[in-house]
Amino acid sequence: MLISGLLVGVALGFVMQRGRFCVTGAFRDIWVTRNTRWLTAFLVVVAVQSVGVFALDAAGVIRLHGDAFPWLATIVGGFIFGFAIVLAGGCATGTYYRAGEGLVGSWLALITYALFAAIMKTGPLAGFNTAMRSVTVEQSNFYTVLGVSPWLFVAVLVAAVALAVRHHLNKPRIAMAALPPSKTGLAHLLFEKPWNAFATAVVIGIIAIAAWPLSWATGREDGLGITTPSSKLVGYLVTGDAELVDWGVFLVVGILLGSFIAAKGSGEFRVRVPDAATVIKSLGGGALMGIGAALAGGCTIGNAMVQTAQFSFQGWTALVFMILGTGLAAKLTIMNRRQAPAAARVPAGV
Repeated sequence: MLISGLLVGVALGFVMQRGRFCVTGAFRDIWVTRNTRWLTAFLVVVAVQSVGVFALDAAGVIRLHGDAFPWLATIVGGFIFGFAIVLAGGCATGTYYRAGEGLVGSWLALITYALFAAIMKTGPLAGFNTAMRSVTVEQSNFYTVLGVSPWLFVAVLVAAVALAVRHHLNKPRIAMAALPPSKTGLAHLLFEKPWNAFATAVVIGIIAIAAWPLSWATGREDGLGITTPSSKLVGYLVTGDAELVDWGVFLVVGILLGSFIAAKGSGEFRVRVPDAATVIKSLGGGALMGIGAALAGGCTIGNAMVQTAQFSFQGWTALVFMILGTGLAAKLTIMNRRQAPAAARVPAGV
């Protein structure tokens, strides 16, 4: 059954690469261009998965359970992670699928991300991580605190996201020039035709739902997740302990493989070596991603996509602070750089 993790990972990596599903860009666009199209697509994933998760729970296929909310670690870790993904040029999953495209900078970010996640979870900083995550409150999710059915939250989320999607679909689209298709049929649809952001999000949401029963069947009681599997992969490579190789490890390996297949099929695979400055940013961003994700209890997948679908305090708090961290990094590395040349053109004394 572990092989199902590889298959889910291949599907996820393929869809994210072909759909250009960049969570870092979704968060960054809020601050840089004031555009919420990709954030809305991200929330489509959350909404679709939420319907599926609570349906699976109601059917007895899985059993959702809430843990205490480690509020301090979630806030600090979420903010660090959000800041880091701008430096690294992609979130955890984005780094995996861009590594599959041949981006050497993403290879470097991926290595330090996985390494520092392992350092935080089972290495020298495990004590610090545990201490930070031990600062908790008992309440774990919104619907339990309010004493209402989770389906009320599901309905509100689905309705709100549907309205946001409608808003974006009603906006006039700029026609983009494109080369004549060189493929036909399914090959054209899979490897050549641009994928719609919201259609891509629905497919990712369905993959996320499928991950739950498949993962549970192997004894791993969770859905999609990137940080802990990445940490376990490092542990396995260092110790050779085969018990560390679970469904999640197969998942992250599958993401690499799926994105490589998609990039090769679409002609987008190319080994690209970054300059020295990008190398430093990739290494530092990846390290901070590992630290932040370990503290927060998950990345943009485990927290902002999976935990939010369960309406946990951890998931939604992490999402908010990831966006805030991304905003600060965008201001320091992108927006200030744009403003500087403009300021230099203003005559003295004006």
